[in-house]
Amino acid sequence: MIIQKSLSVITKGRGTYDITRHVQEQVRASGVRIGLCHVFVHHTSASLILCENADPTVRSDLEAFMARLVTDGDRLFEHSDEGPDDMSAHIRAILTQVELTLPISGGTCALGTWQGLYLYEHRTHGHGRRITLTIQGE
Repeated sequence: MIIQKSLSVITKGRGTYDITRHVQEQVRASGVRIGLCHVFVHHTSASLILCENADPTVRSDLEAFMARLVTDGDRLFEHSDEGPDDMSAHIRAILTQVELTLPISGGTCALGTWQGLYLYEHRTHGHGRRITLTIQGE
């Protein structure tokens, strides 16, 4: 069986948005007990991360690291059509991931105890983000 679902996430700007519950709900509703859940974000300035979900400072530390690594408005960048965070958002998405494949076991994504799935918004202003889930298995 293969099922495809779409999720919409409205962001308020740069940061991480927990989508674990939404993905798990779709996997449970699919009826798939064992298989794979492929998660894909349809944007070049947002990404997906599998990250610790117990301590939010892990995600704020990640953001601090990214801010140091890829600076908004860096004179190195030619591409700035949508503002000083435009090219840095693209680089952040390239350095992270736009897709994840998660195992399904017992009718749910088999995440570790401290793992959560997050949409990582790289733009400084809010956006509507589209995510496709492809759930396959038996």
